[in-house]
Amino acid sequence: MKYYLGVDAGGSKTYAMIASEQGQVIAVGRGGNGNHQKNCEQAEESLQQAVSEAVMASGLTKDQLEYSWFGMAGADREADFRILRPIISRLSLPRTEISCDTWNALRSGTGENYGVVLICGSGVNCAGKNPMGVMHQCGGFGYRFGDFGGGYDLSMEVFRSVMRAHDGRAGKTVLAERLTRRLGYSSVTELREEYLDHYRELPADIAELLFQAAEDGDEVATELLIRQGEELGLAAAATIRQLAMEKDTFDVVLAGSLLTKGDRSGIIKRAIEQRVKQSAPNGTLKILNREPVVGSVVLAMESSGMDVNHEILDRLSLEQVIK
Repeated sequence: MKYYLGVDAGGSKTYAMIASEQGQVIAVGRGGNGNHQKNCEQAEESLQQAVSEAVMASGLTKDQLEYSWFGMAGADREADFRILRPIISRLSLPRTEISCDTWNALRSGTGENYGVVLICGSGVNCAGKNPMGVMHQCGGFGYRFGDFGGGYDLSMEVFRSVMRAHDGRAGKTVLAERLTRRLGYSSVTELREEYLDHYRELPADIAELLFQAAEDGDEVATELLIRQGEELGLAAAATIRQLAMEKDTFDVVLAGSLLTKGDRSGIIKRAIEQRVKQSAPNGTLKILNREPVVGSVVLAMESSGMDVNHEILDRLSLEQVIK
């Protein structure tokens, strides 16, 4: 029996999962922040913890792992890989591969080994792989480099919208009362003065207020969510064109908490779909319903020469072992 290790390392949590070649989940390990761009030492500790927990719980030795795949937030450029390779090598695993976490999210969300993935969590990213195996990443480097959205940007947009409404430069919004209450102030004026006098980071989860306000019919919140969807759709369309996938049939996997959990009313999804269908009529949106670490295990299997069918993919459920 062959065994495979998959790791999904994000900014808030790291999962490691070991599975057999038949798709049976053997063990799982957990860690905290795994993004080296946030804190390199912390990321290495999280990886060591998650992998060690999984190996110990599995009853295997590291040498028994056929292949290990690490899908990592922040693994975007060669400069990142120069930092990450020594970190992974210190885990003393026999055969490893590192990729951006977009790729394991994509592979977790589709039964094919190609397609497009859109991530909208604390930040945004987009990547795609065509049937010939050509890959392309669009964005993922923040607002200055052309991105828009994700929890951090949308939290700022909530704040800006409240200030603009307070100044009379934009329409009234229920976000004003909800934001001041969320941050612990009695009025927008008090909030404004405090933030002018003292620099404060805005919590990314303020973006949740947008979904609640939009569901209540707030136009400002609805317009921001539509813009988020259009921007993600533009990234998908650019990736589709770059990979010449306009006539292909493929999945567009929607990943990240704002898409998988936040967008209950489907405002963002509808805006994405409109852009995607204009570029590729046969592209189908799919909400990611597996943990991305599943995709890391699949990529490890495929890297060793396995043909991963739908039956194996369906067995690889992290929810089996995470309570």
